[in-house]
Amino acid sequence: MKAFILAAGFGTRLWPLTEDRTKPAIPFLNRPLIAYCVEYLARHGIRDIIINLHHQPDSIRCALGDGSPLGVRITYSHEETILGTSGAIDRIRDQLADEDFIVINGKIITDIDLVAAIREHREHDAIATLVLKENRAREHFSIVEIDQRRWITRFAGFPEPVTIEATVSNPGPGITKVETVPLMFTGIQILSPRIFDYVPRNCFSHSTIHVYPQAIEKGETVIAHLAEGDWYEMSTLDRYLEASLLFMRKQKLALIEGEGCRINDGAMVQDAVLWNRVTVESGARVRNAVLGDEVRVPAGAVIERAVVVRRDIVGEIERGEVIGENVIVPL
Repeated sequence: MKAFILAAGFGTRLWPLTEDRTKPAIPFLNRPLIAYCVEYLARHGIRDIIINLHHQPDSIRCALGDGSPLGVRITYSHEETILGTSGAIDRIRDQLADEDFIVINGKIITDIDLVAAIREHREHDAIATLVLKENRAREHFSIVEIDQRRWITRFAGFPEPVTIEATVSNPGPGITKVETVPLMFTGIQILSPRIFDYVPRNCFSHSTIHVYPQAIEKGETVIAHLAEGDWYEMSTLDRYLEASLLFMRKQKLALIEGEGCRINDGAMVQDAVLWNRVTVESGARVRNAVLGDEVRVPAGAVIERAVVVRRDIVGEIERGEVIGENVIVPL
């Protein structure tokens, strides 16, 4: 079985960390984020992997090469024009036409049981199996609706944020109405080559907009696999920092340092992610922050709840402010 990792996006919500690299190439605990995805597939026996590229493609190629150090074989599909999640598989449909295959987002870290999802896919002879999780925190992920068979019926809007998991709404005498927990798509899916009957040819398209709804309307077996396990998605600066801090605390670390970092005497750095060759000068304070490659925090500066990159790697300033050598984006 082959796997296709989606890694072509611009990473707009992770800007400015994605100014000089694509989102799956950003470091997580000093390793490229996409390496965790490759290793996840390899642990489940998937060793033939295709990765699509567009924005800053060399950042992925340099990070992974041909995959041999990770025990897999990696080939690349470079998109001159970005094609979307299903347009990407259309471009390589000839390589995926022989058997079921996996499509997975390159921006996640997870220990979800992929073998169980594949087994359910095969038991139902499904055209598509999407791995879903409960969104108990009602984060900003689209709701996926299913029926009693666990067939997917609709991709809906975003859940309303709430402070409690269950509410009672006009239940009537003796009846308690409990609000159900919304389901969200994890970015992991197992597909049959039959899905290509619904994938538009030679154009931009998205699976949840242009493919699955049409297959569902035709009565195809587009099913949900409801998964347990850990799952972290790094599509925003807040999520990236929060996940980094969570993993750091598990290891009882106050910070993560890349290669060649220097924290001078008298500086305070806590709950922070430092990429490579970062300097924090005496008297500076850094907390709840991400510092990109070669950032220098000058003496006496205070960086808190922010992402910082060097000004000279940034083209257009999308948000935040320029202070000295740095672009500082508050969280």
